[in-house]
Amino acid sequence: MKTQPSIASFAAVLAVVLGCASVQAEPLKIRLAWVASPPELPPVLFAKEGLAKHLGQTYTIEPLHFEGTSPMITGFAAGEVDIGPIAYASFATAVQNAGMSDLKIIADEFRDGVDGYYSSEYMVLKDGGINSVDDLKGKVLATNALGTAAYIGMTAILVKHHLVERKDYTVIEVPFPNMTAMLLEKKADLVGPPPVFANNPDFRAKTRILYTQKDSMGPTQMTFFAARAPFLEKNRAAVLDFMEDELRAVRWYVDPANEQEALAIVSRFTKIPAERLQGLVFTKRDYYRDPTGVPDLDMLQHNLDTQRALGLLKDPVDVKKYADLSFIEEAGKRLK
Repeated sequence: MKTQPSIASFAAVLAVVLGCASVQAEPLKIRLAWVASPPELPPVLFAKEGLAKHLGQTYTIEPLHFEGTSPMITGFAAGEVDIGPIAYASFATAVQNAGMSDLKIIADEFRDGVDGYYSSEYMVLKDGGINSVDDLKGKVLATNALGTAAYIGMTAILVKHHLVERKDYTVIEVPFPNMTAMLLEKKADLVGPPPVFANNPDFRAKTRILYTQKDSMGPTQMTFFAARAPFLEKNRAAVLDFMEDELRAVRWYVDPANEQEALAIVSRFTKIPAERLQGLVFTKRDYYRDPTGVPDLDMLQHNLDTQRALGLLKDPVDVKKYADLSFIEEAGKRLK
């Protein structure tokens, strides 16, 4: 009579232990944010089979699309985003206005205006009568979302020319894919579309570059992957596996030997013919991606200091206080 309860108790304990082990073995779901691809890679990151050695084992990916990095910050604040490529401007907003002191910079995504590489272009119609920044007075400017890197790059140069938003010009929000049509239809006077849209031959023939992000802000650590500290601490092993796979994927995409296959992947996702992407993606006509995956914190600090000097940022931000590069550095060691 005493044996049966003991066996039953043991079986119950064993079931609990095995159940816990099963839960612990479940891959971590990483909700990965993105805005525009290309230049961002999250939606196509692991489209090439074999790049993600740990996908499905220690983690899975759920890509989440946002119209800009400013709305992405709301996702972070609500606990709906785990990792995302945020811009320097949105990062400062998250830290100062949203109170996210636990937000950590963990890896590079891409940089604007690095010598020899692409810088975001702010474009006007050739026959629109706008020949200088001062000519934007009284005009309508289109950005993807207020507070983003594209918005700061667009407006910082106007601040230098003593033009005041809402008094001297108007800014409207327009999704990136719709910007070229807005300009051609004269519903906006200046737009800043990503290069895959800006380099449409029909659009290019009717427009010209008024200035670039580099003219406005200098070389820019445009976007970088970030996550909140509690998520990183709780899931360190899985995040490290993800960063290893992410770095391997980036190196594959930027390798000239893989250009045609990489373009085919991007073409399938964007529905843009591969021949139109030729020479524009993963080349020097694209943004710079560091092969080590380590962001340039000094460049980022300069960007935020410039933003503050222009009156576009309330208080100083010590970038290194918010950086945890241990994940990307360890990922790099794994791939050597």
